Amino acid sequence: MSLLNVDDLRVDVDDKTILNGLSLTVDAGEVHAVMGPNGSGKSTFANVLAGRPGYDVTGGAITMDGTDITGLAPEERSHRGLFLAFQYPVEIPGVSNMEFLKAAVDAHARMRGEDETSAPEFIGRARDAASRLELDVDFLKRGVNDGFSGGEKKRNEILQMLLLEPRLAVLDETDSGLDIDALQVVAAGINAFRNDGNAVVLVTHYQRLLNHVVPDRVHVLTGGRIVRSGDRSLALELEDKGYGWLDD
Repeated sequence: MSLLNVDDLRVDVDDKTILNGLSLTVDAGEVHAVMGPNGSGKSTFANVLAGRPGYDVTGGAITMDGTDITGLAPEERSHRGLFLAFQYPVEIPGVSNMEFLKAAVDAHARMRGEDETSAPEFIGRARDAASRLELDVDFLKRGVNDGFSGGEKKRNEILQMLLLEPRLAVLDETDSGLDIDALQVVAAGINAFRNDGNAVVLVTHYQRLLNHVVPDRVHVLTGGRIVRSGDRSLALELEDKGYGWLDD
């Protein structure tokens, strides 16, 4: 059974069709990269997977671990193990990163019928994860994304992923706006996360992230559907030729 199965997904935004018959299957242990030109529907796809409001699913279905999640609220999808790293992370002034992260981890534990992590244990986990992402421990005391640089915001998304340990991580252009050093740190975080029990869907414009996080499959999304799939060599071909040749 596949971890994620998207079958003939059709989505409208403001009465305009954005996704037009998109299908994708992702198995546990895999990393899939979804690439495509601006306006192809990549971020729409990521947001629809997470259940973000404002997207009208007019056809098709999304199943996760064999359960149809198409109509579930974002928090229900999260509790089932789906995580979305935002292209533009939201700032939450007044709520410290540590408080936010512990509340999220504890909420997931309660849904699984598990005990909440003690404060000392969680602080240790959070500091360890922050260290791996080259974030100073004082970073955990600051408001969520409040005054963070672009690179800090993206690393904070990966920090959340490492602590929540989702079954499926959907990363919406996590590489955008990163310099090469920050890109390598983010990539190392993604590689530390991936294992045989989870999966990653990387939404990206460019193949540069794929130099560091090698995908099992690469998909080209254009016109609201996936028009071509292949291994990492497809990303290299796109880097060389662009997207125009796909219309030939």
